Amino acid sequence: MTSFRSEDVQQILQRAMADQQKDEFSEQQLQEMAAELGISFISLQTAQQQWQQEKEIIKRRQRSNAYRLQKIKPHLISYLVVNLFLIVLNLTTSPSYFWAIYPLLGWGLGLGLHIISIYLQKD
Repeated sequence: MTSFRSEDVQQILQRAMADQQKDEFSEQQLQEMAAELGISFISLQTAQQQWQQEKEIIKRRQRSNAYRLQKIKPHLISYLVVNLFLIVLNLTTSPSYFWAIYPLLGWGLGLGLHIISIYLQKD
């Protein structure tokens, strides 16, 4: 006889439910499944609240990351465009001396500090 760990049982049941069920379960179906598995109503409610809180945290992180990207993207695009132009200009006018490294590094340092400051801001 095969024995299963708690994690294995959970994964097997999740796959079986995903194959069998349409898209959604009702609150009543969730409670019935929990009762069949011997899960108390209080434990189910606690787990559901924790799940809701985790979903909210994920949504907040996604909004925060989208905001940060929105703040960084224009600066990064202008950095890339201008410095690519300077590199091409440098290589066409004076290929023996790579002077474009100075604005590339200077602006890159400023851009890096800007990105760090955005990520250190409180959400």
